[in-house]
Order: sequence, then C-alpha cells, then structure tokens
Amino acid sequence: MIKIKGSVIKAAILDMDGVLWRSQTPLCDLPSLFANFDKHSISVILATNNGTNTITQYVDKLKGFGVTVNQSQVVTSTMAVSYLVKKHFPQGGPVYISGSQALVDTMEEYGFYHSTDKAQAVVAGLSWDCNYESIKNTSLMIQKGLPFFFTNPDPTYPTPEGNVPGAGTLLAALETATGVKAKLAGKPLPFLFDVALERLKSLSPETIVVGDRLNTDIQGGYNAGCKTVFVLTGVNSRADLLNWSPQPDLTIDNIQDLFIYK
Repeated sequence: MIKIKGSVIKAAILDMDGVLWRSQTPLCDLPSLFANFDKHSISVILATNNGTNTITQYVDKLKGFGVTVNQSQVVTSTMAVSYLVKKHFPQGGPVYISGSQALVDTMEEYGFYHSTDKAQAVVAGLSWDCNYESIKNTSLMIQKGLPFFFTNPDPTYPTPEGNVPGAGTLLAALETATGVKAKLAGKPLPFLFDVALERLKSLSPETIVVGDRLNTDIQGGYNAGCKTVFVLTGVNSRADLLNWSPQPDLTIDNIQDLFIYK
C-alpha cells in the first residue's frame, strides 16, 4: 500500500518523457517499476503531451524497455486535440494539419483529413521535420481566419543532451507570426486527465499524477483533484519549487523512489 498525505493510492497517471525515459534512455529499471505498481495493486495510465508518436509506437517503445502495456493505457496530446476539434466540428471533414504523422493518423481516427483548399480549421503540433516553409504555410492558413488548434504548450523536450525545443517553441512562432492565440488541448488542460481517470475507474483523491513539469503535470494534476508527485529527472528542478504554487504533494529524485513511501 502507498499512502500520500493520508490518501491510499489506487491509480497512477504517469508522464513519460523526463519521468520514465529521456529519448531512448530509461531513467530507472522500468520492468521493476511496473512490477511494483502491480505488487501494490496500482492501475497505471501513461499520459503525455508529446504528440510525435502514435499510441502503437509508445506501446512498442515500452515493450523494447521490457514493459508490456495495452493501447488503452496510453493517452496523448494528439488524442486531446483531435477530441477538441471534434467538439467544434462533430461531422469531421477537411482541416489543415501541420505536425507529425502521429497527428495526421490520430486526426483520421476522429474523422478528419488534411486539406489546403477546403480546411475548416488549422490543427498543429510538433514535428521533427518542421522547417521555415512549414511554419510559413501554417501561419498563412491561420491568417485566413480559420480556428487554430494546437496540441500542447511544452516549450522544451528532455533528452540525454539536455532540454531541446519542444512543441511550445513552434507554438510561440505561430502565435507571434499571426497574432492569434491557439486553442490548446494537452496538459494542464483537463482532457487527458478526464480520459485517464475514466479509464482507470478511479477517484481523483486516490490517484497520483507523476510528472517532471510543474506547469503541465503538477498544475494539471492539481486541477484534476489528484495527488501530485514531482520527479527531478526531467525539465524542472527543486529550485523551481521556490516560487511555484500549487506545491506538489511529494517530490522525489526518481520515480522508482515512489515505493519508499509505501
């Protein structure tokens, strides 16, 4: 049993980049970590703002690290933005998509396809192939007055080399070029947390959100009413806590340290 501030924890919503791994480098013994979750009867959902991979790719990546999860245990910002666009355009149809293949594939699952001529909206996110031409073309589409949706605001992405530009860097470029603020879908907004809690069939007070970013993971978990666990293997540091509110319920050096508090 794990207790955090008096609450028995029955479920966990885990960020991935900066918590479980940096790029292709695991940050702890992942099979042992997930075995501990099983041992303590804690159900797990993996929720990430990184929309550059499909759910299948995340499942395969975990398998490569020796961990088996099913597809329903993974939720991403591409799912969140697709859901958000679907709320505005329930019939689906043509949109201008600027981002990863994972974004294109997920939008298709929600009934949308890429179009330049008949686009109802612009939907964008990070792509490793992003260049000036794609930024220019996307900004021109936004300037036509189309609704502008974006996956997530993360300014950086943790790698073994350090923190490299993330989706928020591209978002800043597009918002600066157009003067238009995007409708955001990823953490700390509620969609990923709502989906995760629904799939976990757990109540917020008995669920932990584990993450390395204060303004997305910790803020989002707090907003959702969950207990929050801040890990120091990713973007933010202990020093960042000095001027941060709300404070996490628990701060640990590595996610494997969670099971010290059982």
